Amino acid sequence: MSILDRKIDFAVVMSVRNANPNGDPLNGNRPRQNYDGHGEISDVCLKRKIRNRLQDMGESLLVQSDERRGDAYRSIKDRVDANPEVQEFAKGKKANNELFAEAACKSWIDVRSFGQVFAFSGSDSTAGVSIGVRGPVSIHTAVSIDPIDISSMQITKSVNATTPKDPNKKSSDTMGMKHRVDFGVYVFYGSINTQLAEKTGFTYEDAEKIKQALITLFENDTSSARPDGSMEVHQVYWWEHNSKLGQYSSAKVHRSLQIQLQEGVTTAKSIDDYCVTIHPLEGLEVQEYAGL
Repeated sequence: MSILDRKIDFAVVMSVRNANPNGDPLNGNRPRQNYDGHGEISDVCLKRKIRNRLQDMGESLLVQSDERRGDAYRSIKDRVDANPEVQEFAKGKKANNELFAEAACKSWIDVRSFGQVFAFSGSDSTAGVSIGVRGPVSIHTAVSIDPIDISSMQITKSVNATTPKDPNKKSSDTMGMKHRVDFGVYVFYGSINTQLAEKTGFTYEDAEKIKQALITLFENDTSSARPDGSMEVHQVYWWEHNSKLGQYSSAKVHRSLQIQLQEGVTTAKSIDDYCVTIHPLEGLEVQEYAGL
């Protein structure tokens, strides 16, 4: 396996229909919006989905969702404490922060991809020292091309959660709200830094796995807020530079992707209402992959 020797930039175009792609807990779990009314999906949410896809591929992960965990450990600390390669450099005479981080990167693909801070209160695992790993894969917040419309509906639960004390009395219904984005096309960008890849041991093969995760981002991601088919990756754009620093800045590469409404369309109802244009950059080719 070869350490990544070229800078990589990428972009993902996706759509949401009648789903809540990322609820805001500070706003009644309504879909996230910025002050201009454009929809947002946080980078943390996107990384969670990438981690889930990597886990489905059989990769070893440090940060696992509890409902999807593939081992017996209920926390990051337990997972770290149970890893003998990492613990060898955690405390005692062999304690070494650099070797600890190196062992963690070898053990878990999400650590060598996104980085991780190892700091556990009251733990002997790191001898009271906070160890930080900077990962080479950076991801932006996804933002919708146009402002989104959010529909809300009131829902009730008519079944008794517990047996009422008076069997002749019906318990009161539980009321709640459910929110969804009617339709929106979102885009997010990312980059893979070769300097940080060298430090974490991130390989070209790891980059290929990240790319595959992006192409299949919403597979096995069903929930009541995101029914099957309500979220779709339409296109992944992948730029591989010919050097470690790259021929162009990531900002210029990302700007080369332009998405706008088709002429004569005022309100988008489908992805076909948008025109996607790639402005070519001399010496840098883009690879295009259709979503699964």
